Amino acid sequence: MRQALTLTDTQYRNVINFCSTRKHTQRDQAIIHVSFLAGLRAIEIAALTVGDVYNQLGQVRSQFTIAGAQTKGGYARTDYVSSKLKRILKDYHSITADRCSSDPLFMTQIRTSFSANTMCQLFLQIYKDCGFKGATSHSGRRTFITKLANTGINVRLLAALAGHRHISTTQRYIDVNDTQLANAVELL
Repeated sequence: MRQALTLTDTQYRNVINFCSTRKHTQRDQAIIHVSFLAGLRAIEIAALTVGDVYNQLGQVRSQFTIAGAQTKGGYARTDYVSSKLKRILKDYHSITADRCSSDPLFMTQIRTSFSANTMCQLFLQIYKDCGFKGATSHSGRRTFITKLANTGINVRLLAALAGHRHISTTQRYIDVNDTQLANAVELL
């Protein structure tokens, strides 16, 4: 099975910039950021509610729980929100301010919740329009895990952040290239 493309920082910025040309700019940019900065799957992004991300005062939570019913494996996990993602979600709150806590965080253009499939289709369309061959809804997740691995984060921590029960699953997400290999031997 072919793995989703891991995007460079430049490609990530290009996707965000491209989203500014789309009708639902803030929503699409926020979705891409959640994928890249939290490593969530499309099914998990589609299932997020306003109350999952914002407290009663409209402040972005430092962490939120993704229920087992919202995940691929059926196991609940805690997702930690970085300061960068927190700023992005704080800006996105203006879109969700009139919604109930149980409403979807991200809505389709007809104001319904995304399904896992429609969320995947949104990612595919955005990446196709950006000209990225091999990029899928999993590209942000792979990039998230690979970038953290490149900073030296322990694979057990990566597995916990990704919601993987086995580190062997997490290891398959980590993209290895010649630059990383060359840098690794210089650590000796």
